[in-house]
Amino acid sequence: MQMKMKMKVLASLFLSSSVAQASELDDLIASSAAIVDQINTGILMTGAAMGYANTGTGISDGQLAGTAYITTEQVNAYNQALSGMVTYLPYGSAQNYLEEQAAAELELMESAIDDFTTVVVDMLAVQEVAEISAEASTPDEEAAVQEYVTNNTDSLTIDQSDADAYNQSLDSIETHANAAGAYLGVAANADAVAFLDQGAMDNNTRIETNTLSYSASTQAVSLAWTSGNPETSIYVNGSDAFNINLYISHQDILTAGSTSELYLTGPTYLGYECFMTQLNCEETEG
Repeated sequence: MQMKMKMKVLASLFLSSSVAQASELDDLIASSAAIVDQINTGILMTGAAMGYANTGTGISDGQLAGTAYITTEQVNAYNQALSGMVTYLPYGSAQNYLEEQAAAELELMESAIDDFTTVVVDMLAVQEVAEISAEASTPDEEAAVQEYVTNNTDSLTIDQSDADAYNQSLDSIETHANAAGAYLGVAANADAVAFLDQGAMDNNTRIETNTLSYSASTQAVSLAWTSGNPETSIYVNGSDAFNINLYISHQDILTAGSTSELYLTGPTYLGYECFMTQLNCEETEG
């Protein structure tokens, strides 16, 4: 689905940002070491030349100097690495880390949504039963419902395993959606980001090597430091100085869901027959 592709692109962008930061130092190490290796070879050659030239006990084939040359490519790589260090973040970036972890949570949410939609389709016969039962208003129609149910009991029965899978998928969707939202909410607050960046400096660590988490029970995004120092928390209920209040009511969430593509193209909005066969579809007022 289009939304899922956007999530994957978002995750890729966040990840590439982190890799770029890490590689800036790696590039400087590699490019400087390459030139040092060449200089080392040049010193060895020159030191030997001073000895051999004065004793007449050995000469090269005339090709040794070339093995110690510093190439244009090596010079350019080193100078580019120096320029890259201007923007290098030795402690990492709290904003990048929050966004990377949000992207990971979005991926997990999408996987849970796949599980959810699969099991909903598997259990969709229950909606057909609900609709024909509710529409039966005469004894003849009630008898027709009885006959249909009696003749199709096996296909209409819901397995407990499907109900369990449905429940688990909802838990996963909510958990990962909330974590992603919490991380992005904190990432959007410049003061909170600066506070976490300062924590990395105080702990002398790259921020992404520490454990980021969101807890519904504490209502906070927290960083557990590998140093063993007390974790740093940013509350998302508006209770601290950063005033990040992300919580909204169940009703507001469900109301937002009523305008979503998933709902407006789903069976409970369109009706069983329209969803399954694209027949008898009518414009439905939300």
